[in-house]
Amino acid sequence: MSAQPGYKAQGQSTADPIIICEDVHKWYGSYHALRGVSTTVRRGEKIVICGPSGSGKSTFIRTINRLEEHHRGRIIVDGIELSGDVRNIEAIRREVGMVFQQFNLFPHLTVLDNITLGPVWVRKMKRKDAEELAMQLLERVGIPDQARKYPGQLSGGQQQRVAIARALAMQPKIMLFDEPTSALDPEMIKEVLDVMRELAHSGMTMLVVTHEMGFAREVADRILFFDQGNIVEEADPETFFTNPQHERSRLFLSQILHH
Repeated sequence: MSAQPGYKAQGQSTADPIIICEDVHKWYGSYHALRGVSTTVRRGEKIVICGPSGSGKSTFIRTINRLEEHHRGRIIVDGIELSGDVRNIEAIRREVGMVFQQFNLFPHLTVLDNITLGPVWVRKMKRKDAEELAMQLLERVGIPDQARKYPGQLSGGQQQRVAIARALAMQPKIMLFDEPTSALDPEMIKEVLDVMRELAHSGMTMLVVTHEMGFAREVADRILFFDQGNIVEEADPETFFTNPQHERSRLFLSQILHH
């Protein structure tokens, strides 16, 4: 698979680790939310993270761009260790796009302005170039005709697609999705997953927290199953769905697949 523009070319194969987590712990007061999570994500890999609610999966994904601070262990993103150093955090956030359950768009800005804000202010892109990029991305997510509207005039599915375009406008190397379809009506879920599928096929490194098992089966290179603050099972989709090793994974799958 060809690397995307912006990837470091010199001697780096797509198999290089881009995220390394070693024994990551996180507490909220006395509550131990992450209990020694270790995993490595390779460049271009698609990881789907699933598990019961309260298992730590959203907390984990939010530690990768320091929306949540980890208290023990190491997280290294594209060669930069996440520490208390603000410069490191800023450097990592420039490389990592994030899409949330709630769309987090600015309601008082048009769709176009929501998307150009980051490139203009953070990447110091010329407004004209940023608008051109924004229009290309709106085309890519299937809603170029919505550019001049405000988020409140769009459906939930359209707003989430704008949020994806906004994250991509920063030209990140990694995209994180935290339950991107769980706030959507059923008929809008497909349009968002289709955009994510296209992104996956383009070679983007993706970590996706989701309950959409059809998407997981089709797109994931690897599934991480979380329970009680740790990864209890890690497998390719075929193995995970047809032959899960852990009782906890089997129970989860029987509940989620037989709705």
